[in-house]
Amino acid sequence: MAVDVTAQLADLLPDVFRAIDLTGVLLNGVLGGIVARRRRFDLVGFAILAIFSALGGGMLRDTLLQAGPPVALTDPYYLATALAGAVIAFFVPLKGRWWNRMFMVADGIVLGSWAATGATKALAAGLGVLPAILLGVTTAVGGGMIRDVAVGEVPAIFGGNTLYATPAVFACLATIPLHYQGLDSMGMLAAIVVGAGLSILAHWRQWKLPDAEAMHLGGRVRHRRRAGDGAPDGDGGPDGDGGATVSGAPDRDATGDAPAAGRPAGDGNPAEGGRRPSRLEGWWRRHLYGDPR
Repeated sequence: MAVDVTAQLADLLPDVFRAIDLTGVLLNGVLGGIVARRRRFDLVGFAILAIFSALGGGMLRDTLLQAGPPVALTDPYYLATALAGAVIAFFVPLKGRWWNRMFMVADGIVLGSWAATGATKALAAGLGVLPAILLGVTTAVGGGMIRDVAVGEVPAIFGGNTLYATPAVFACLATIPLHYQGLDSMGMLAAIVVGAGLSILAHWRQWKLPDAEAMHLGGRVRHRRRAGDGAPDGDGGPDGDGGATVSGAPDRDATGDAPAAGRPAGDGNPAEGGRRPSRLEGWWRRHLYGDPR
């Protein structure tokens, strides 16, 4: 009995994965249409952005693998489903909390499925682990990148948004060991769980990767705080805010910034002998310390 149930599940899983695949094509076609609506495109623009968004990643993967025509061109269901998503977005303005929540969950599931598909195809073609991860991530996020470039925007996965490509990487890492054990279906399930779980958590917790400038500024602030830990609260400075120095450390204003060499320590007002803060320093003061200057 247990063997029969397992066999039935094994036969059913490919159909389930195909349903997830086509659902992802439909959702990303709708997403391309939403971008087209925001840009006030006509129906042709909706269709093209839907195809880019829904099928661009898989077509790019198949082209790089050089394994014949892309599946999106040989299987009529893919193009038809992507165009259906464009039509839905053209006639129905999808927005609101219910849509955002449903799309977030469904998109996470599709992300894991597409990442696993790309990685598995790369491994089946004889490529190594790193190329498999590359093609898995390309399959999952490549369509969105092509769509963003087509409308003149910086691809969203390049930064400033919640984690998206990172869950795809971990989904690939979850499926690759199981592929080597001959358990492709289990690898697909593992990738879906990992990819969807990390993607939903990233949206919920607003997880983002730091950019290089934030890392650099964060290091400067930590260094300056450590340098000023031993400074007393003396009132020897002109404003009574710790004019005394320790171990030759220069005076610091309310933001913890040291004045430039050879310049007096002011509050940024040139009339009072201080230097005007740069644009970057002004941004840092406003966002980190709440200083309106």
